[in-house]
Amino acid sequence: MIMSVTASVVLFTITVVSLALIPIGIGLFTTPVVLTALRGYTARRRLLAAKWSDVRILTPYRRMPADLRGGFVGQVKRCALMLKDPATWREILWLPVDTTAGCVTALLPAALIVYPFESLVLAAGLWRLFTEGGAFWYGPVAVDSQGTALLAVSFGLVIFQLAVRYNTPLLRVHFALTKSLLGPTNEMTLAQRVDHLTETRHDAVDSSAAELRRIERDLHDGAQARLVAMGMNLGAIEALVEKDPAQAKKLLAMARESSAEALTELRDLVRGIHPPVLAERGLGDAVRALALRLPIETEVTVDLPRRADAPVESAAYFAVSEVLTNAVKHSEADRVFADIHHTDGILRISVTDNGYGGAAVGAGSGLSGIERRLGTFDGILAVSSPAGGPTMVTMEIPCELS
Repeated sequence: MIMSVTASVVLFTITVVSLALIPIGIGLFTTPVVLTALRGYTARRRLLAAKWSDVRILTPYRRMPADLRGGFVGQVKRCALMLKDPATWREILWLPVDTTAGCVTALLPAALIVYPFESLVLAAGLWRLFTEGGAFWYGPVAVDSQGTALLAVSFGLVIFQLAVRYNTPLLRVHFALTKSLLGPTNEMTLAQRVDHLTETRHDAVDSSAAELRRIERDLHDGAQARLVAMGMNLGAIEALVEKDPAQAKKLLAMARESSAEALTELRDLVRGIHPPVLAERGLGDAVRALALRLPIETEVTVDLPRRADAPVESAAYFAVSEVLTNAVKHSEADRVFADIHHTDGILRISVTDNGYGGAAVGAGSGLSGIERRLGTFDGILAVSSPAGGPTMVTMEIPCELS
């Protein structure tokens, strides 16, 4: 705790000095570094709050632009963005609070545990060292003899029992104080929600536009071309049906083949938009049908008493499809396990393969696309893929079954 108080005092001092140096230009370069260190320090405190007292403190920072440039202009912009973030000023305010009220609320649980041991020291006969100038007060007990020393032990045991019983709630008070300043306010939560919805809306619009372009391309290069060729063949058949019946029959056979191929391509196109099995039988059977087409052994476990809304099912289906495709193409796995269930208003899907691992969510990866797809429904994606495997991809989408 002494180290924590020291770190808070040092960080607060450095931060104030760095802010004071902004008018002369030096602070433009030092402030982002200091505030980054402050964010790392508060992140550690949030971790301790969750680990020691199960107090969850969300991160309230505004998102920094991905295209932020370097150089003097970029540094000035970075400094300005960090100072405009309300979370920055709440963290700066938290530092002196942590060294005062936070210190008291953190030391009290530890003091209640340590204090009873002083009574044992008194009972061991050392009370004589403290009573030369009169009685030594241990709480409400005036210790001036061996009997009163033993009475002090009784009081110490009571304190120890209270400490054991109330230590955790007292420590939670400390982290609740921390949460009141490091956690997001209602306004900050609303702003984050608006930013998230704006981002997911853009992603949904971009995904819809990309899907529309794909459909147009597939129609133009596939079914449309075959239908045009079939129309030309029918025109030639009309001209040859009386002059050259044999050639007309050949062209008619070609037109029939073209119509069958066009129908197959249209069915594949429709299946890519919304698989019929998904519409008719739901997510579980659609994923099972998808697993049957994979070249590796795939086990699917489904526990869905009812069906989710069609948009949620579609997003979940194509997310699972992408994960399974990645497992086949990149992981060199020979077994895949998929589990789909719904609990506490959350549709949870986990896909595990026994490949060599190394998967990560990053720019340009298929997992990033899945994350954006799920984000439209406030869903989340978690990936655990250590080197050597196995890889587990977990997806959660808030929804209700009907």
